[in-house]
Amino acid sequence: MSPIDIEIIQRKLSVVLENLKALEPIQGIERDEYIRDLYKRKATERLLQELIEAAIDINVHMIVESGHPAPDDYYQSFIRAGEIGIIPSELAEKLAPSAGLRNRLVHEYDGIEHSMILKAVAMALELYPRYVKEVSKALS
Repeated sequence: MSPIDIEIIQRKLSVVLENLKALEPIQGIERDEYIRDLYKRKATERLLQELIEAAIDINVHMIVESGHPAPDDYYQSFIRAGEIGIIPSELAEKLAPSAGLRNRLVHEYDGIEHSMILKAVAMALELYPRYVKEVSKALS
C-alpha cells in the first residue's frame, strides 16, 4: 500500500471540473439543435467520456492506495468508493451507472441515443460537482 497521490487526484478533479464547465452550454439545448450540430454532439460525448474516466481513475486510485482490493469493474469503482467512505453511498449509487455510459461512448454499443446523452449531461452537471466536493473532502 502506497500513499494516495494527491497531485494525481487533483489533476483528475481538474479534468472533471473543466469538462463540467464545458458541458454547461449543452444543458437545456433543444434535442433537434443538438442533433443537427455534429461538433456539439461529438464534443459532448467526448467531454462526458473524459469526465467519467477521470472519476473512475480517482476511484480506483483512492481505493487501491488506501489498502482495499481493486474493484472488479468501473461500475464497482463507484460502489466501492461509497462503501469505504470516499463519497456517500447514495451518491455512489447514482453515479455508478455513468460507467455504463462511458462504455457505450467508447465502444459505441447499439449506437448512441441523443436523448440519453442530453440526460447524461443534466445528471453530470447535477451530481459530479458533489462528487468533486466529496473527493476533495476525503483528501483533507
